Amino acid sequence: MTAVVVTKGQDGKLAGLGEKGGRAYAKFLKRVKDLAPGDTLHFEWREPRSVRHHAFFFAKVHALLDIQEQFDDADKLRQWLTVGAGYCDFVPGPTGRMVALPQSIAFHKLEEPEFAELHSQVDGFLWTHHARRFLWPHLTDEQSYAVVDQFMERFL
Repeated sequence: MTAVVVTKGQDGKLAGLGEKGGRAYAKFLKRVKDLAPGDTLHFEWREPRSVRHHAFFFAKVHALLDIQEQFDDADKLRQWLTVGAGYCDFVPGPTGRMVALPQSIAFHKLEEPEFAELHSQVDGFLWTHHARRFLWPHLTDEQSYAVVDQFMERFL
């Protein structure tokens, strides 16, 4: 399989990124041009994760770690948030009961559109009664709501 990273050049036209990418893109364009009626060509594309969005998400996780009362490890908090957002697989646990395992959000595994959706679902999960009661068990519902509200305001 041939792969190419495409970018928009200064002239506003698409081009392969770098010398090797330029050759691969030219090969792709030639292949498309040479298609005869009825011929097929399989094409896939990926939208890489935004480095800025990735850093923003993890900054929020670390900031939340500092203000909640249940976790002392950012990775465990992130996994809990991921499961709470529904981005998980359910498998039988050691007793046969179903348990949730967070899916990978590795940079190269999750493209930007899916990562943006996960981020939105994590934010939505934080507003839930369940999440607020778990993260701040000694606070009233109104107080935990205010904590989440203030937290979210920091990241607007």
